[in-house]
Amino acid sequence: MTNRRSGELASSAPFLKKNQLASAVTAAVLTSALALPAAAQVLEIEEVTVTASKREESVQDVPLAITALSGDFTQKVNLNDVKDLVSFTPGVTGNSQDSFIDAISVRGIRTQDFGVGGDPSAAFFKNDLYEGRNGSAVTSLYDMDRAEILRGPQGFLFGRNSIGGAFSVHTRKAELKDGVSGYFETDVGQYGRFATEGAANIGVSDNFAVRLAGYTSQEDGFVNNAYPGSEDLIAHSKQALRFSTTYEKDALTVHTMAEYETREQSGSVYRAIEEGDIWEAFVDSIGDPMMGGNPRKGDVDVDRYSGDADDSDVLTLGVHVDYEFDKFTLTSNTGYKDHDYFYTEDYDGTPLNVNDFGMDQTGDYFQQEVRVTSTTDGPLSWYAGASYYKEEIDAKFLFRGDEDFMCAYYGNYYYPGNGFTGCSDLYAYYGYAWSPAADGKLTETGHIRGSYSGWASYVNMDYALTDTLTLGLGMRYTRDDKDFAISVPTPDSELGPYWAYGFSTDGFIRGSESWDKLTSRAMLTYQPNNEDTYYVSYTEGFKSGGFGSFNLASNAAGDPAIGNTELTQADGFGPNVFDPEEIDSFEAGYKSTLFGGRALFDITGFMYNYTDLQVVTYDGGASIVKNVGEVDSFGIESSITAELNDHFNVMFSLGWLDSEANKLQDICGLEDADGCEGSSLFWAPEFAGSLVLDAHFPYGDGILTASLETFWESERGGGWEGLETTKIDAYQDVALRVGYESNSNWRVDAYVENLTNEFTWDGQNNNGGILPSHFFGPKRPRTFGIRFGMDFD
Repeated sequence: MTNRRSGELASSAPFLKKNQLASAVTAAVLTSALALPAAAQVLEIEEVTVTASKREESVQDVPLAITALSGDFTQKVNLNDVKDLVSFTPGVTGNSQDSFIDAISVRGIRTQDFGVGGDPSAAFFKNDLYEGRNGSAVTSLYDMDRAEILRGPQGFLFGRNSIGGAFSVHTRKAELKDGVSGYFETDVGQYGRFATEGAANIGVSDNFAVRLAGYTSQEDGFVNNAYPGSEDLIAHSKQALRFSTTYEKDALTVHTMAEYETREQSGSVYRAIEEGDIWEAFVDSIGDPMMGGNPRKGDVDVDRYSGDADDSDVLTLGVHVDYEFDKFTLTSNTGYKDHDYFYTEDYDGTPLNVNDFGMDQTGDYFQQEVRVTSTTDGPLSWYAGASYYKEEIDAKFLFRGDEDFMCAYYGNYYYPGNGFTGCSDLYAYYGYAWSPAADGKLTETGHIRGSYSGWASYVNMDYALTDTLTLGLGMRYTRDDKDFAISVPTPDSELGPYWAYGFSTDGFIRGSESWDKLTSRAMLTYQPNNEDTYYVSYTEGFKSGGFGSFNLASNAAGDPAIGNTELTQADGFGPNVFDPEEIDSFEAGYKSTLFGGRALFDITGFMYNYTDLQVVTYDGGASIVKNVGEVDSFGIESSITAELNDHFNVMFSLGWLDSEANKLQDICGLEDADGCEGSSLFWAPEFAGSLVLDAHFPYGDGILTASLETFWESERGGGWEGLETTKIDAYQDVALRVGYESNSNWRVDAYVENLTNEFTWDGQNNNGGILPSHFFGPKRPRTFGIRFGMDFD
């Protein structure tokens, strides 16, 4: 991104090339009567330069549904990690306070398998390197250049496929300039918040520069846990360090990056919903846990018997090389990521030890992409590329609960009226003696080893049919190969694999599968003048198949694994295999520079048919991933950034989604087989939007700044069954910031986030059986803080 704060709009602007006009308009808008400090963090009316189309272009020229946020903006509004970008992106929802990415929804499309045998529906990239899985994909935002959030299937712009959309963040590269320059910033706030970030850019020579950036953040918990002796929850401690270099000489440019991030924080925090049929069945079978705290204020009451952790160590290495030939640019993008991830949570959301979940995961990921992009003038422009990836994943899962609760629930469920209180009286009912485990717990574990690889090739061509009309065509071939192994040891408990898996194995059971697909895209772009862009497109999306992490497929005779122990490969059972998802997406959009360059506007309408959803459901005890249903959705997304006058700017975005899902019989929790037909994608609100009002006034040797930020969502939740008890009300979040920015390159501001102290939850699960329905992720209450920053040359 380039900040342009000086210059005039020439009278010959209608005759300028479009990119020249963009620069001139931006310069004129930013000049106004107000002289801004060199590093002013105000909301600017600028056409952010993006590389989503493999060329540097203004975001207003790119015929894609894309939101571009500058690094200055993400720093100004205090965004913490990559998931926070959803707040200012129309059509994208599902932020949460853990490192799971399966709640992220792009136009209603999200990941519904939390194992390690599939792929995410929304892809995350940092500096064009694929970020990957839960535990490793969520990284901190610091020393940012820009973020590009693309909506709709993305198979023609990145090395990896993405059926829903893509988050592509770019950090600041080392700059070739003399001397040492950089910045630092400190943030101190309530709940023990202390965060610091900074960077130093060192020009070593005319051709070589290095940049060192660092970040640290810590915060005490803000969620009251009523469980005796417990501390407040949702705390974190994070540290990150990034070293990058730039080398440029003649036609060659080389960028390198090495980054390490370590994170310790709370796992997801749940609160059981104390009403409805599911809760009443739970209380009737186990007893009322008499939960403490106020759920309307976000209080929880959880025992956390197995701990509370969401800890990661992530190492990322990357090398990006460009070589400019006469008629094209050759690009090589190489990356490697290694991560260690440990996670535990109290999933049942009660003070009883009904079910804890945990995972201990390690993995490494390598990618190589080679691309050729045309640079000649003329009606035809194109790019073509090929990519390869290799991933190794090792994950151990844990499910733990009290044996007596298991026996009481299922004994009373199948034999109502007997009043079972635990395993002793249930076993006595069967005529057996009961011997409890040493700790009285049923602990079921599973071990997954995966070796995945794949390659893809793609080509995209744009041909100017006339001076104003361009036709774009793209093709992509994708192939994914997965080797998968699952081991489920028999638990030490006398209950055996009673609940989480329902079966056990004698060693690993293995499977190998491959999937491939040829997908296409067609686009027509109309640019009648230098201000307006119209486009229509059709895109095929594809998400590879995979393996479920918590079940086996039936054998050749149709016998399920449930109810069997010590199974081997020779018994004819294999891993749970699920097929790919596919989508046909249609889109029409309009982008414009309005009011003589004082506003940037875009609006997009879309519709899609989404089939064979990869959905986790229960299969006689264990979770199994099935391909079910189809979804037809329509929606509109729009945003505008405008200069209201010399002192006030505004940014507004709004998304609307109307979705209908059918063929859900295999996963519907209602007795009526058609009871879930026509359900909406319950996790995605019908409306979501954001508004930023920015003010800046000259004062002394600098400017006074203020901003009011708000984002909102309509009602969501309820599950496929549309349960009223699990719906999350509409909510609105407001933040206020007031500060001063000096011409001497220092700044200070005070802020209050969640100004109205509004409460909501990140999400919900209907659950059933021994697991009560619950909400998760209590929202942070009103929080005050102050920040100080300085830039240096």
